[in-house]
Amino acid sequence: MSLQDPIADLLNRIRNGQAARHETTRVPASKVKEQILKILEQEGYIQGFQRVLDGKFQALVIQLKYDEDGEPVIRGIKRISRPGLKLYSSSRAIPRVMSGLGHTVLSTSQGVMTGQRAKKLGIGGELLCQIW
Repeated sequence: MSLQDPIADLLNRIRNGQAARHETTRVPASKVKEQILKILEQEGYIQGFQRVLDGKFQALVIQLKYDEDGEPVIRGIKRISRPGLKLYSSSRAIPRVMSGLGHTVLSTSQGVMTGQRAKKLGIGGELLCQIW
């Protein structure tokens, strides 16, 4: 199966897994997806993830996170830049999500990071997604 947008596939699998109240979800592995998942784990949106061998291919198993009432911690997740329309931002123009309650994830020259960290470092990059 050929995926046109693997990051959108990752976000959709997380969204669908939480809608179905699954404990884990599995996605094909890549370095960019792994970096995005590290950010989601650091910011408390997922419990964790690990790389596993799935047949002859690598996969990432994501442990989804829910609050005390059983509601997903991730209230919303949105893909910004896509293969047909790449969106870039300078460090001064990185959008805030939910008045600072959410996070923007960027791909910069120094790796994948949150918008807050990119602002501190004074670098811009491609806007990958927003999460709240």
